Amino acid sequence: MAVLTLHNACLAFGHVALLDHTEFALETGERIGLIGRNGTGKSSLLKIMVGMDRLDDGQVQVQKGIELAYVPQEPSFTAGATVASTVSEGLAEVKALRERFEAHAEGDDLDALMTQIEARNGWNWEQRVEETLQRLHLDADLLIEGLSGGMKKRVALARALVASPDVLFLDEPTNHLDLDAITWLEDLLKAFKGSIVLISHDRAFLDNVCTRIVELDRGILRSYPGNFAAYQELKARELADEAVANARFDKLLAQEEVWIRKGVEARRTRSVARVKRLQDLRSERASRRDVTGRVKLEVSQGDRGGKIVAELEGVSKAFGGRTVVRDFSGIILRGDKVGLVGPNGAGKSTLLKMILGELAPDSGTIKQGANLQIAYFDQMRDHLNLDATLADFISPGSEWIEINGSRKHVMGYLQDFLFAPARANSPVRTLSGGERNRLLLARLFAKPSNVLVLDEPTNDLDIDTLDLLEDLLAEYPGTVFLVSHDRRFLDNVVTSTIVAEGDGLWREYEGGVEDWLIQSRRAQAIAAGKPGAATIASAVKQAPAADTRTPVAVATDTAPAAPAAAAVVAAQKRKLSYKEQRELDELPARIEALEEEQAELNKALADPEVYQKEGANVATLHARVEAIDEALLTLLARWEELGAR
Repeated sequence: MAVLTLHNACLAFGHVALLDHTEFALETGERIGLIGRNGTGKSSLLKIMVGMDRLDDGQVQVQKGIELAYVPQEPSFTAGATVASTVSEGLAEVKALRERFEAHAEGDDLDALMTQIEARNGWNWEQRVEETLQRLHLDADLLIEGLSGGMKKRVALARALVASPDVLFLDEPTNHLDLDAITWLEDLLKAFKGSIVLISHDRAFLDNVCTRIVELDRGILRSYPGNFAAYQELKARELADEAVANARFDKLLAQEEVWIRKGVEARRTRSVARVKRLQDLRSERASRRDVTGRVKLEVSQGDRGGKIVAELEGVSKAFGGRTVVRDFSGIILRGDKVGLVGPNGAGKSTLLKMILGELAPDSGTIKQGANLQIAYFDQMRDHLNLDATLADFISPGSEWIEINGSRKHVMGYLQDFLFAPARANSPVRTLSGGERNRLLLARLFAKPSNVLVLDEPTNDLDIDTLDLLEDLLAEYPGTVFLVSHDRRFLDNVVTSTIVAEGDGLWREYEGGVEDWLIQSRRAQAIAAGKPGAATIASAVKQAPAADTRTPVAVATDTAPAAPAAAAVVAAQKRKLSYKEQRELDELPARIEALEEEQAELNKALADPEVYQKEGANVATLHARVEAIDEALLTLLARWEELGAR
């Protein structure tokens, strides 16, 4: 049964319709992922469902007695409040009802108050707050101002959940959360009894949590059953069908336009019905909203640096008696794509600054590579001048940008990042969160560099832009340092991952997040002596030595599992690059196509009539069969080579 519905919903800002006579229904127990391009109106739609904003036209209907709770992208808190007082704000109405009952104010209907309090389970609201704090592992007495971004997001969730809502609305809930917190949130939402509508661009999160994907596409809400992986398959087929239908429509329109203009003198009268159809076709074409173009990403490459970017030996760093990096060793080479993973506050920024020579270690040695040109992306957007125009922010004092030896006008460059020329003179403060991130990327990629440092670049970016950013970073010839909690993004980009393992220990693993998780589980199995550990250990002993270009960090004696973990990492084969993985995925289809073509040719050559009717082409057909044989041998060998790695 639908707990919330939208009927004929319309919403527009300026001339752009964010909602264009669209429909939507939320069923009991559904977990819906709301996705779409930046600026399409997802957050506005969420606020309309909650009742914070209103539609221009249409209806929002909520089932009677349904309790709604909303967690915004950037939650606000009362100054000087504690965690407990903030969470109890979620029960403000219940608290007010009980206070009125206890005060026995003149004129109050005590029976009616008792009924309302009992309906909302308000007699024990203090216990509900305490239980929620325990469930979400929050300290009641901590001040909100002293919490990290991830802990503040957890408090905002607690404030929403304490009221036991029937429908929970979440806007980018994974922003500022580390991997452990995201996993915790996934489990929490999957166990939630009510319905959920959430906005997120974290593809792994959408896969693990959602039961339906709803895309806001050109003003219409389109529904896709299943998780994000199922959506991708259905969307690809839908876009292909739409492209074919549009091409047929455009061809028909072109034919009718030719007809209406052709032979005016020869035809004094025209078919009134056909003229009317042409007018209808023109009107339909004018109202059609085509798929928005994709961001065109290109990075300005700096001078070629040395082979070694940084070499660290026994590096340690402490702040206020707390060691954040302990005895870390490693080599970073030109072209490496390195991910840094760890809880908030583990010291990722500290380790990164030492690698880049911006911070000196307390002990150990760091050798910097020559001719490093570093471009830095800051997740806090500290480098944004909110009062500058988009054009001035990208290219201050000049209308031209030079990228890889070619000049491009700033207007055209902004269009590559989906900023219309009309917005080039708008101030930066008018942009949404995702658009600001896109603008920062535009400025970052205009700067010549051979080292890219990206601190949470995926926050607020839409999924199409994430896909293109992955492709760009995979092809980038320089070195990339990537701090992110987006598991899918890390897996698709990095060649190695440096992971915080507690007590200041950091270890480097080949591959992305999934590779690290697999390797760490194996190491734990070996250390614990679990069944199968002996087999793993035997395989490790027989494995060849690891590639010495990226040594694994050496742990101290305080981590008993370290030798086993190091051995497992040494046994791990080199991870396929992004291009190699894509090639491996495409090989079966290429092989199948060649085999089908070869079968058709052999069938034709087996027909005696071919030699009679097309005798001149028989030699060409035989030559093609031989060429396919050679190509198949090459592709099969390549498939075996990549598959073995």
